[in-house]
Amino acid sequence: MSQLTSLSSPGATKDMGKMLGGDEEKDPDAAKKEEERQEALRQEEEERKAKYAKMEAEREVMRQGIRDKYGIKKKEEREAEAQAAMEANSEGSLTRPKKAIPPGCGDEPEEEDESILDTVIKYLPGPLQDMFRK
Repeated sequence: MSQLTSLSSPGATKDMGKMLGGDEEKDPDAAKKEEERQEALRQEEEERKAKYAKMEAEREVMRQGIRDKYGIKKKEEREAEAQAAMEANSEGSLTRPKKAIPPGCGDEPEEEDESILDTVIKYLPGPLQDMFRK
């Protein structure tokens, strides 16, 4: 018994000796155990991914039901339709598509300038109005 206490410090365990840099015991099946552990981790990861893929698929079914109920389109669908409309408009054209011009913009600008001038002249005193009209 005294021999046992002299080899190791009192209260020290076999694992503490390993942590302090002592000799480690060689496990003949260590490589096999490590490989089994890695395989178990891979399998758990695959199961987790499958579980979340299934949950996301269920959510997507629910989202699609809501979209159908309220007539909402997915962002990708809206973008695809807009792109298709742009391509249809520019088919046969060698330049980029024209930007939409709101109605009334650029339609006969001279008349518009005259109407503004007439409006300004209306607010001028009588002698100044006569000067501008001549």
